[in-house]
Amino acid sequence: MSNCTICPRDCRTDRENGRRGFCGVTGKTIKCARAALHMWEEPCISGDAGSGAVFFSGCPLRCVYCQNRDIAGAERGIDVTEERLAEIFLELAGKGAANINLVTPTHYTPQIIRSVQQARENGLKLPIVYNCSGYEKVSTLKMLDGIVDIYLTDFKYMDREAAAIYSHAPDYPEVAKAALQEMVRQIGEPVFDEAGMMKKGVIVRHLLLPNHLKNAKGVVQYVYEAYGDTVYLSLMNQYTPLPGLERWPEINRRVTKREYGRLLDYTLSLGVENAFIQEGETAKESFIPAFDCEGVLPEKPV
Repeated sequence: MSNCTICPRDCRTDRENGRRGFCGVTGKTIKCARAALHMWEEPCISGDAGSGAVFFSGCPLRCVYCQNRDIAGAERGIDVTEERLAEIFLELAGKGAANINLVTPTHYTPQIIRSVQQARENGLKLPIVYNCSGYEKVSTLKMLDGIVDIYLTDFKYMDREAAAIYSHAPDYPEVAKAALQEMVRQIGEPVFDEAGMMKKGVIVRHLLLPNHLKNAKGVVQYVYEAYGDTVYLSLMNQYTPLPGLERWPEINRRVTKREYGRLLDYTLSLGVENAFIQEGETAKESFIPAFDCEGVLPEKPV
């Protein structure tokens, strides 16, 4: 943390002594914006009970169209200790969570590892879901071997130009490929319980951007040709253009039914069998939770 190289930005910021990295946060504590049951993940993650989602503040990627922009810049959230984070995991388990879902966790990886270990020592049995952008260093992922049970990862771009324009990361395709290879190496074949809930596995998400069907097809083709049905695909049409995208008019609208339909047709034409799709009008702000710090502070006794 004193010369931070946790994410591919390699900003080498002295986060240990209070300086903010590219991710927007220091390394002293862990900033959380919400810890609650979450129903809007894939069916094998949320199920009927809900996923125990912990939303972390800050982000190493910072896409211009970010759906969680309220916390990506670390403007919202409460600082907690590793001990408190372990307690949060156990509290979510007590509420019936199907798993512990770490949302945008990359820049807190060392602290999260210690918190998971502490929670497990105190009885946590739930699968750990690492819910990330796909912009991950292999060396950091190796630290998570034996900690994470499910990788729920984005694969945003095969197009380097789009990655540079929208995420300031022209190296995204190469980084994401290497990261996914390490995730699959760690996890192997997916495992489900009798109720269809994932216990181990890798799910690759792709959020279709308007006017970027070619990029989406490239992602699907790469993932399926490289990993077949070992990896589950999750193809999303929920892209929601938020205020501030006037500089990028080509993505300042919702995805059309035709665009999404063409992506699904292409996916089926490749022979993909293990994939989640979205139906109906999903591009709405109800998919963006309230980052009101629910569940972050200990509940006061009645």
